[in-house]
Amino acid sequence: MNILCVIPVRGGSKGVPGKNARLVAGKPLVAWSIEQALAAGLDVLVSTDDEELAEIARGAGADVPFLRPAELAQDTTPTEPVIEHAIAHRVAEGRRPDAVMLLQATSPVRLAGTIERAVQEFEETGVDSLVGVVAQTPFFWHPADSGSATAEYDPAARPRRQDLTAEDYFYKETGSLYLTRTEIYERERNRIGGRVGLFVMDEAEGVDIDTLVDLRIAEQVLGDLYGSAPRVHGPEETGDIS
Repeated sequence: MNILCVIPVRGGSKGVPGKNARLVAGKPLVAWSIEQALAAGLDVLVSTDDEELAEIARGAGADVPFLRPAELAQDTTPTEPVIEHAIAHRVAEGRRPDAVMLLQATSPVRLAGTIERAVQEFEETGVDSLVGVVAQTPFFWHPADSGSATAEYDPAARPRRQDLTAEDYFYKETGSLYLTRTEIYERERNRIGGRVGLFVMDEAEGVDIDTLVDLRIAEQVLGDLYGSAPRVHGPEETGDIS
């Protein structure tokens, strides 16, 4: 199966300015996802509007065949048109992919073998789209207009965590990984469609960087998993997010 891996990164970021280029555990944030995808043998295309990020991505081994048009690099731009733009580029080259893996650079924690396992599961199950998720216990509550609240479980028979079965859990999208047949993008213009499968990831892989605190957590987890990586080109880490 011919799989195109698209990693979309913008130069702008309100929560943590410049986060995709920031050094995290010794290398620019975007480099983690690029290297993981390349290690899995995928065709890796980085879609960015920023020349500095393009240079970092090329240095990490990704294909950066264009700078993303400004109309596809706004704060309000959905992800799907960005992926469709990348697909169209490959189609124009005569290289239409069978499926597209979307990796979010802001979810950089993926264990060794995770991407390969996702591809294998996608091919073996025959689903149309595969969504990366982490398991969550069912101890969720919903507020109500009456001032009371309702639980997603029976408080009178609260189960012990160790007694929960797979069917008892909820599954939260990590935002880290999506694998989708190209025709789903073409037909539904969505990363999720057709027959959907859940790809259960390790709890550690659920880190999503929206704040400086998230960034520090990701750095700690990546450092624990991979050790200190050699520093490569990218902005110096100062701890200042301004």
